Amino acid sequence: MRRVAIVGSGGAGKSTLARRMGEITGLPVVDLDRLYWRPGWTPTPKPEWRETVQRLVEEDLWIIDGNYMSTMGIRIPAADTILFMDYSRIRCMWRTTRRVLTYRRHVRPDMGEDCPEKINVSCYKWMWNFRKDIRPKIMALIEANRNGKEVYILRNPKDADRLLAELQRKPGRLFQQA
Repeated sequence: MRRVAIVGSGGAGKSTLARRMGEITGLPVVDLDRLYWRPGWTPTPKPEWRETVQRLVEEDLWIIDGNYMSTMGIRIPAADTILFMDYSRIRCMWRTTRRVLTYRRHVRPDMGEDCPEKINVSCYKWMWNFRKDIRPKIMALIEANRNGKEVYILRNPKDADRLLAELQRKPGRLFQQA
């Protein structure tokens, strides 16, 4: 475990899992939201974004969390470990609502500068349709790139907790230091 891609719906807890894995393994954590969103919720232009992600995956060690389908085809093939947080839409929407209330008018730790948390109807719509619209694409990409990789489909927070507990118990087996 040297290059970890964490994907899943908004609100699944990708950034939290990435941070906790980074604490256990010592791998550097990259929050894609922090890199993609410029001040005032301005997105990074697509060609520049693809170049940024390509440079990131060329590093030897990383945990990268985020969706961004436009670059998932770069991250999934480069990863040796893939974690798909395949949580229910209700759980993800609840967690997003809780996050919005917790950080309202403030910037959360894994977000870009001057991007305060806010309620966004299009985000909720995206989460509601994630299983139908996005999940099949992610699963197909994982299946197409599965050979030689550790793949974990996490269905709920208990699955994530079990993975973290296993990392803490046997870091030498799951994490191969350079």
